[in-house]
Amino acid sequence: MSFRLDEIDRRILKVLQRDGRMSNIDLAREVGLSPSPCLRRVRLLEEAGIIDRYVAVLDPAKVGAGLTVFARVWFKTQDAQVTLQFAEAIRRLPEVMECYLTTGECDAILRIVTADLHSYWRFQADHLTRIASVLNVKTDVPMETIKRSFELPLAISS
Repeated sequence: MSFRLDEIDRRILKVLQRDGRMSNIDLAREVGLSPSPCLRRVRLLEEAGIIDRYVAVLDPAKVGAGLTVFARVWFKTQDAQVTLQFAEAIRRLPEVMECYLTTGECDAILRIVTADLHSYWRFQADHLTRIASVLNVKTDVPMETIKRSFELPLAISS
């Protein structure tokens, strides 16, 4: 389904990315619509799949997932079966928050969350390096989070 975003749609999306629990009345007021057309637009954005879902963003440290690491993964070979096998295995691991197949030096980059460094070490030894297609894993541990955002940049005219 083709859907062309106009300026009002972009404003709605920008506001909802900041606060997905905002009431329709408050959303309508903020984007300059009356509630009924605003709700209609939100439903169209949902139906078109532009709004994929609504989630609660948790504080990782407060739920026992205070360590984030980035793992660079190299595959044993570059064929489609190896990539598929890796993807299927990664999808079953809840510690893996994001996984990107890449070009360049490594084959995949993962963002992984665990309680602490020991928990990550156990995760890597018990799960990540046991995936049959994985040849090598190099892990980067960030020292400080400078920016963490969940909002996609949407161009909006002034």
